[in-house]
Amino acid sequence: MSGPILEVRGVEQRFGPFRALGPVDLVLHRGERLGIIGPNGSGKTTLINCISGTLRPQEGRVLFDGVDVTDVPPHRRARMGLSRSFQIPKPFTGMTVLENLLVPIDQISPSADAEDRAIAVLESVGLQRRAAHEAGDLSQLELRKLELARALVVEPKVLVADEAMAGLSEGEIDDVLAILTRLSGTGIAVIMIEHIMHAVMRFSTRIVCFETGRTIADAAPDVIAADPLVQKVYFGEQTRH
Repeated sequence: MSGPILEVRGVEQRFGPFRALGPVDLVLHRGERLGIIGPNGSGKTTLINCISGTLRPQEGRVLFDGVDVTDVPPHRRARMGLSRSFQIPKPFTGMTVLENLLVPIDQISPSADAEDRAIAVLESVGLQRRAAHEAGDLSQLELRKLELARALVVEPKVLVADEAMAGLSEGEIDDVLAILTRLSGTGIAVIMIEHIMHAVMRFSTRIVCFETGRTIADAAPDVIAADPLVQKVYFGEQTRH
């Protein structure tokens, strides 16, 4: 199918009298690498929750691969090919690394070759040698890789990577960026939500900046970096921290 893989149309979300998001319009193209940035509280997580199905927007629609999924729950969106990794990895610590991947396969896309699929994904993120180890024994970097692997094992068309590099060293950030770049090369569209600005700039082909629930800029990384409003609301905040 041609056309965008994901569309957000006029989405709004309020919590009581507080408007957390919107109205927001956003288009993600097939195979695109999209970075989403903004200060804390700017609406990034609310947007991702609306995209993944954790929240149903009070206004507007979400379309995935040409289908309106506004009322579709998260597990059904995952089966359609919309997958998400979370900022704080929460693996099944009493299970092996391999078993952690077999669980989402069983829930989302069961198949006779489940173990082969899981091992292939572990190889793609560099965890194949840890397959038989308990997830609770993994390092911080390995936990981040496992979180990505659990999102990838269901063979998504879109991966939402929510702060996949938080707390990592520069070398470890390079490792995760290499994984995400390879994934994008296979045709998976990737949305990166990240506060590590140089990582977003290196990875993304397009960046959207949010402030108080609204889009204030949507452009190529070099244009975003030079935008005076982005510098004021986002880069200025980073300088103060």
